[in-house]
Amino acid sequence: MLHRRTLLASALGAAASLATAGRAGAQSYGQGVAVTSDEGKPIANMRLPGEIVGELARLKGVTSVGPREAETALYEFFDFNCPYCRKAAADVIALSGSDPRLRIGLVQNPILSMQSAQAAKVALAVQRRLGSAAAWGFYGKLLSKPGRIDGPGALAVAATLGVPAAEIETVADSEEVRLALKSHMRIAADLGLYATPSYVLGNDGILGHPGAKALAAMIAATRRCDRLAC
Repeated sequence: MLHRRTLLASALGAAASLATAGRAGAQSYGQGVAVTSDEGKPIANMRLPGEIVGELARLKGVTSVGPREAETALYEFFDFNCPYCRKAAADVIALSGSDPRLRIGLVQNPILSMQSAQAAKVALAVQRRLGSAAAWGFYGKLLSKPGRIDGPGALAVAATLGVPAAEIETVADSEEVRLALKSHMRIAADLGLYATPSYVLGNDGILGHPGAKALAAMIAATRRCDRLAC
């Protein structure tokens, strides 16, 4: 993972082209439903193709917490070096603890830098080697660290989970992890989720982090009427 720069460059080259195409598209997104953030600002959202949303449940490498047969599923698409993702992580973790009927899935979308892709590969390696519980803890620990997050920093956090960093690095360099990262980024692009963080809730996409209270309200509305607001 730290030595195979060609793999990272290839992944990020694809990410850059997807992000460039997506930024123009994202600017055209308005509000499929009128919802606001905790600060009262409009939050861009749109109805998503059900056939693509349906693929999320089968996507390999997703870190999932909450009951498997949960009433509601929330997927966060994030980049470890997105500043808004730090606040989002704290809110998502708190939401998981306060809503026992919610299942949360973490999807890697490292569109900002090579360092982000390195960290994403380590996260996927932790998921593959240790499972979702460990990967969920890794997500919280890594996004609570100040400063830029890169491969060595991610490996240092992964090493606190009881597996040697060299072993995690080997898994991070595997073809399985490369393909998993590619599939995560592809589905983010297919859904038009070019902001980090973004969310999929039901059949709706949310661009940007609305805040804990607003996100909880959208979850409640989705349960009542299958939309972000009723």
